[in-house]
Amino acid sequence: MPRILGLDYGTKRIGLALSDELGIIAMPLGVVDAGNPEKAVLAIKETCREKEVSKIVLGFPLNMDGTIGFAANDVTKFADALRTVTGLAVETWDERLTTAIVERMLIQADTRRDKRKNIRDQLAAQVILQSYLDRANCGTSF
Repeated sequence: MPRILGLDYGTKRIGLALSDELGIIAMPLGVVDAGNPEKAVLAIKETCREKEVSKIVLGFPLNMDGTIGFAANDVTKFADALRTVTGLAVETWDERLTTAIVERMLIQADTRRDKRKNIRDQLAAQVILQSYLDRANCGTSF
């Protein structure tokens, strides 16, 4: 079964996570430099090819009240670029509190600040993708 790629979009780094072949578990995969969006899209396209990805789930910044957040325009443009370049379906997924959850988890694990920076984005992508997979596997339609 093809895999799903989860993304946590940021202006500096894009966190990546990958589902297992059964679409049950999300695992952190790494980060892509977001400094040049065109290069980032191409790097993600290559990851999709290597990992046999069939769909991309991209974190979407909503405000706590459910309204569209400030960074939503950038994420929407990035999603459109991913669709065009990869030819894959790209779904956006509510990413509220994912970075805060990951940051709290890393602090509780006594992870040093410099190490947190390097893994926070891919763990946030993992949380985004895992919540998507959990919802899909409970039989709820989107």
